[in-house]
Amino acid sequence: MKWNGFLTASILAFSVVGAARAEEEKVLYFYNWTDYYPPELLTKFEVETGIKVIQDGYDSNETMIAKLQAGGAAYDVIVPTDYVIAGMIRDGMLQPINAAEMRNFQYVQESFKDPAFDPGRVYTAPYTWGVTGIAYDSAQVTGGELEQSWGVFFEPPPELEGKIAALDIGSEMIVAAALYLGVPQCTESNDDAARIFALLEAQKPKLKMYSADSTVDRMASGEVAMHQLWSGATARAKEQRDTIRFIYPTEGTPMFQDNFAVPVGAPHPENAKTFINWMMAPENAAAVTNGIAYANAIESAEFLEDRWKNAESVNMPPEFADRLVPTDVCSPAAQELRDKIWTRLKG
Repeated sequence: MKWNGFLTASILAFSVVGAARAEEEKVLYFYNWTDYYPPELLTKFEVETGIKVIQDGYDSNETMIAKLQAGGAAYDVIVPTDYVIAGMIRDGMLQPINAAEMRNFQYVQESFKDPAFDPGRVYTAPYTWGVTGIAYDSAQVTGGELEQSWGVFFEPPPELEGKIAALDIGSEMIVAAALYLGVPQCTESNDDAARIFALLEAQKPKLKMYSADSTVDRMASGEVAMHQLWSGATARAKEQRDTIRFIYPTEGTPMFQDNFAVPVGAPHPENAKTFINWMMAPENAAAVTNGIAYANAIESAEFLEDRWKNAESVNMPPEFADRLVPTDVCSPAAQELRDKIWTRLKG
């Protein structure tokens, strides 16, 4: 009798869950970096699936995490960068999606299948990857060329002072400074932190602005002569201003991987999984690269446009490979030091 009751209850529970999923409204709330997804691809997804996408944007991982933690905004798909994912998993912010079991996971490039920040791809699926370096307008530089070093950014020649933009993202600035100074990215040393702060403080009056929004337009228009910038944004700016060049700093060029994830409390988790699986199809992944100029993690070369296959800021020259460094995941103590540096600098 107990067995029959349990079985009946189980069947009913399964039926309720199944019905809830079947009745999930055809809507997807997508919280993504600004200017980081081709609008026409969203239209294609809506036509093929019948799911309406409502997109909202953010300018840093920190902004995204703070908004999720504050509550009041429910999203189905978010796009966190590799270095914040372990912490989000630890803090219970992400729900399992088991991407490795999705049909289109077969197309994921081998090097992206089992990342250290999410072993087995339980919580995330790959989106794009790139590097953070330095973009500059060779037409505004004496001699037309700059040294391949973070030095030109932190200690620029006088002619560029007041014409430089830095990313308004603490982690990006502090990692770049640490690489230039030769100290650990996630240092817990107060002495290292003091050196990083001193470098950033000395640079501050030489900058035109801190900003992570409208970076492509800013470089393409010539509003600034130099920008700490991501590889894909540089490639798109160069499409509009051919004199733009990209530096892979010799002291270290930080790599990043951006990923799809589903936050706990997502109102439409099944729609989210449908979207994520759809995005791992080679044709759709290639459409992202063709649209925003960031390399993707899917076997999609046959669908890429020639202009991006040959773009140096998208396909890095092999001789620069030893300059690439992964973005480290910091301990709570190291993160606290970073927060103190950034808050003091921007205060």
